[in-house]
Amino acid sequence: MNVKNFLISGIVGGIVDFLLGWVFYGMLFKDLYPQNEHTNLVFIFLGCMTFGLFVAYIFTKWAGITNAVTGLKAGAVIGVFTSLSMNFFMYSDMVLNLQNMITDIIITTVLGAAVGAAVALTNGKMK
Repeated sequence: MNVKNFLISGIVGGIVDFLLGWVFYGMLFKDLYPQNEHTNLVFIFLGCMTFGLFVAYIFTKWAGITNAVTGLKAGAVIGVFTSLSMNFFMYSDMVLNLQNMITDIIITTVLGAAVGAAVALTNGKMK
């Protein structure tokens, strides 16, 4: 595995996730997902970077994905399964809000697709 490609594409993916997450959760759907006084942007950023590096690891180490369209598709699959898992665990001890759950799954799938495309495109440019 090319560590440089992994790190650079993972950071790019994390930044894409953070910025698009802000657009979706902070602007477009802020009424469904309101911030509170405990919201910590540092941890949100770290979570986004972790997801970007996770996708980059899969693409760089195992899948060799360097095409934006393939990255978009693979990222969407990773996003939907990650979101399903997270939402199932989150709602295991919360009152189920089906609208929020479905909206979050769709948003996370779109974010995963964007991160996947960005990671793949970055890897492809560094070949």
